[in-house]
Amino acid sequence: MRGCVLATLALTLCGVARADPLPGAPPVSTGTAQQLARAASAVPPGEARTRHLDGDGRPRFTNRLVLEASPYLRQHAHNPVNWFPWGDEAFALARELDRPVLVSIGYSTCHWCHVMEEESFDDVETARLLNEGFITIKVDRETRPDVDAIYMQAQIEMNGSGGWPLNVFVTPEREPFYGGTYFPPEDSGQRPSFRRVLGVIRELYTQDPARVRESARGLAAQLRAGLRGVEATRSLLPGPELIERSVAGFLSAGDREWGGIRSRHKFPSSLPVRLLLRHHHRSGDRTALDLAVLTLEKMAAGGLRDHVGGGFHRYSVDPRWLVPHFEKMLYDNALLALAYLDGWQVTGREDFAAITRQTLDYVLREMTAPGGGFYSATDADSPGPDGESEEGRFFTWTPQELGAALSPADARAIALYHGVTAAGNLEGRTVLHAWRDPADVARELGTSLQELGERLERARKILYEVRAGRPAPLRDEKILTAWNGLMISALARAGFALDAPHYLEAARRAAAFLLDAMRAPDGRLLRARARDTLSGDAFLEDHAFAIAGLLDLHEASGETRWLEAAIDLQARLDARHADDAGGGYWRTAHDAEVLLVREKPARDGAVPSGNSVAAHSLLRLAELTGDPAYRQRALMLFAAFDGVLRDGGGALPVMLAALDAAHRPTRQVFVVVPGDGRGAAPLIETLRPSYGPVRQQLVVPVGEPLRTSAARVPALRDKRALGGRATAYVCEGRICEAPTSDPARLARLLEAKTFPAPPAPDAMR
Repeated sequence: MRGCVLATLALTLCGVARADPLPGAPPVSTGTAQQLARAASAVPPGEARTRHLDGDGRPRFTNRLVLEASPYLRQHAHNPVNWFPWGDEAFALARELDRPVLVSIGYSTCHWCHVMEEESFDDVETARLLNEGFITIKVDRETRPDVDAIYMQAQIEMNGSGGWPLNVFVTPEREPFYGGTYFPPEDSGQRPSFRRVLGVIRELYTQDPARVRESARGLAAQLRAGLRGVEATRSLLPGPELIERSVAGFLSAGDREWGGIRSRHKFPSSLPVRLLLRHHHRSGDRTALDLAVLTLEKMAAGGLRDHVGGGFHRYSVDPRWLVPHFEKMLYDNALLALAYLDGWQVTGREDFAAITRQTLDYVLREMTAPGGGFYSATDADSPGPDGESEEGRFFTWTPQELGAALSPADARAIALYHGVTAAGNLEGRTVLHAWRDPADVARELGTSLQELGERLERARKILYEVRAGRPAPLRDEKILTAWNGLMISALARAGFALDAPHYLEAARRAAAFLLDAMRAPDGRLLRARARDTLSGDAFLEDHAFAIAGLLDLHEASGETRWLEAAIDLQARLDARHADDAGGGYWRTAHDAEVLLVREKPARDGAVPSGNSVAAHSLLRLAELTGDPAYRQRALMLFAAFDGVLRDGGGALPVMLAALDAAHRPTRQVFVVVPGDGRGAAPLIETLRPSYGPVRQQLVVPVGEPLRTSAARVPALRDKRALGGRATAYVCEGRICEAPTSDPARLARLLEAKTFPAPPAPDAMR
């Protein structure tokens, strides 16, 4: 090491890159400096997201985030800001230096997070203000949803709305006192510049620290009261009128022209389409069905959907679902695949089934990791011809680009059907959409509907190949247990319903990946895997979504191992997250890091609340296993959220769906198949398209599979393949109709609203 010099972050080690000191930052230890230098040397040329490069193209600045696995944190690893990851080290330094703390929260595919990074966090003078006056912490909301939930609620309490990037200023005791979302580099309208905000916050904190701490303590008390939730004193099943009231609210707020909720922006999960379909199934309410179907139609026709590559973007910035923010999230595509699958089963519309297939095919083609898990997201931005990032560049088209890629006839067909014009609808380029009636387009082209369909299909395949040659948006290859659980559900259900064995096999591989590769040595489920590094205990939603996925896979495959795994994970969730006294589940485990407040999630947002999904699974497990303890725990959960359901049940549409299930008898359908499979296909084909929101179904071969299943599912114990033919048993409330091998009779039983009540005991005597 002779001749190697060390001075804070400006160091040259033998064989290790040199890094400039972070402007205005306090010195770091020799060991930390060496770690950072080695990590910086391992960053491939061109990978660092920064404008500050040396003559060799290497980043001039490196901070502690280079040591993290999270893609979002690593995006900020070469900012001149002295970033810390969330943890005690940063807050201890804040106490030592008596500084306010900036907690900046986002995620790797967040467009405005990228904008603020480039404008402010990668700016040397802004970094100097931060480094000299603050301690700065960067948080990936996807790996730390517990931290995000607390400070997002603080932002909402302070300002009435939230979003990402989320920038909250907190005391060294972690209590928030000021916050905002995106701050521009210069004053813009009513938005102050980020530098001005930093100056005001620093002055206030220095000159009147008592006032800051008093304000922070008051807000922290509000957060504790609001996020901790209510403790139930007894089990309770709220009445079904809460479902009716919430559905009426959704119908009243529904957009009758474009679907969804009337709003300037449209989110695909803002309207609980699946609850409306479920309500229609129970009540026959045609209005609910019409709004659900309209929403499915309009989302699929707009630019929210990727008409070339499949899948859906995050949300639209207009009421027509036309121009989206172009990031694609795994959870959106899982939930939308399920919504379109439900829509197909309710209406029989093949276009809805096709959209489910296209969405899942996109995930299998572009979002599947080698081990079988699924990546989290792709970015909205990608480089344009000048190398500068542009939102949506990868997904949009011009007439000239169509003409260069396609025959004149196919280019004209695509342009007419998908609305590609010279003016475009996004800065001179066109977001493809499908608002025109195909029959009108066929007439204008002087061709048949069949020929138009063939042209469009051929042209889209060519455009996909052309698009693949463009610089692609970055992919966040982080694997999250919760979001994988959602995709397992989508693949398993679609695999059975659409008779698509490859979807079912993909669900099996992903489930095996979660159970094998997303666990700690002691068997605890973990939250995330990034860069082959596992991080963080699983949260409530990780357990809940994984359990639901395993139960869906059990029903789709008939394989008991998935039920066994679901029961095991449910026991772990109950042991480490349950509020045994007050009902429901905490987001974090009993032995997790102690934050400002321990949250009991009470809102279905872009993804369902873990409590909502847990309620479904508890009811399903109660019916499958015959263990009443599961239902009792579900009733305690409903009791804990009774007030939320009564005050604003629209906040919990997925929990309302579970409440609907709790009020209806579960219909169990078992198909027992002989060794030669005789008679099974017609019965299974009858089951596939049938919509059964309060139904459990299993197709089980005789022999060892049936014996193994019956050990866990008591209702299977006396079931046989009668007469050597596949036999269906349809049961409700432990009372079974006469077994049948006739698919027509099975169809009638599936469609029956309810079965006749059994004779009273006296009459039976």
